[in-house]
Amino acid sequence: MSGGIFLIQGNGELVAMTEETYDSEDILQGLLAKYPDLLAGNQMDTADPRRWLLVAREHGVPGTEGGPDRWAVDHLFLDQDGVPTFVEVKRSTNTQIRREVVGQMLDYAANAVVYWPVEAIRAGFETACEKRSEDPGAVLMQALGEGLDIESFWGNVKTNLQAGKVRLVFVADKIPLELRRVVEFLNSQMDPAEVLALEVPQYVGGSLKSLVPRLIGRTAEAEQKKSGSGGARRKWDEASFLAECGPEDAEVARRILGWTRKTMSDVSWGTGAVYGSFIPVILDQRGIGHTLIAVWTNGAVEVQFGYMQGKPPFDDEGRRRKLRELLVQIPGVTIPPEAVSGKWPSFPLAVLRDDSAFRQFVEALDWAIEEIRAL
Repeated sequence: MSGGIFLIQGNGELVAMTEETYDSEDILQGLLAKYPDLLAGNQMDTADPRRWLLVAREHGVPGTEGGPDRWAVDHLFLDQDGVPTFVEVKRSTNTQIRREVVGQMLDYAANAVVYWPVEAIRAGFETACEKRSEDPGAVLMQALGEGLDIESFWGNVKTNLQAGKVRLVFVADKIPLELRRVVEFLNSQMDPAEVLALEVPQYVGGSLKSLVPRLIGRTAEAEQKKSGSGGARRKWDEASFLAECGPEDAEVARRILGWTRKTMSDVSWGTGAVYGSFIPVILDQRGIGHTLIAVWTNGAVEVQFGYMQGKPPFDDEGRRRKLRELLVQIPGVTIPPEAVSGKWPSFPLAVLRDDSAFRQFVEALDWAIEEIRAL
């Protein structure tokens, strides 16, 4: 293969190292499991480099609730914020890397978000540790940080899954141009999910071997859309969110949060560099999370038809249309009819300052929540 690097040894000798393919995909998979830093967490987040906890290799993914595993993702990692990270490994010589692997990975993510209870992920991790005679808590803190609160961490994993906040990473010695374009497109369109590709070529010279990870998919356009700028992300909370809003918008956001605490199961806080967000999460009777809206510091309320159409009961277009009809009855709310087909329409938070409008808004969401709880 073309390309190479040069290594100067301690004795001053220059060693030319040439790029070589891996003998098998299993070799690269094993390296990632043994050395998670190869996932280039420092390239994913320069301000707060991602650290990795390997949950399992060949982690099963069911295709139905409570059903048997239908697929197996090559690696399931968690980062220090509890974001599930799916890693699929292919050699550049594998023809599946061009198209088939994309559909494969989307299958994993779509079904894992719906059918993976966090309790099963945690139990699988802890069982694997015990088989190695290792303490699960010690392993977790060694990988992700000594100051980590274990129960809060697993709570974050649960919240991220419920909100669809996952990371998909395609790994190969060389990422084909076709896959790179698909990854960049998906990463610019999906939020809070993240889609990335990682090249990990190996260079060999004599008895020496060097691995050089390079992240792909973080285009400036994608970062602009996801965080409002190309800067480092931040973790928002109620205090920082309300401080960033204007006084009147902050009051409406505070009312929505108050209603959320009484009605919803949890709140997922965003990580945008400029714009903060929160997403109320409701659990159905099976423990599966659903999201209906997101509220942003720029004064927008986003209706999440894009997420809703992927889960019962709002995979039924009639129900999505019903929710739209209830919302557009609020003065100042405009949602085009076609938005129910996988779109993310928004309207100004300001329209909810009126008590009557706020009451209509809450009643519309209450109807949707009852539909979810009736599952």
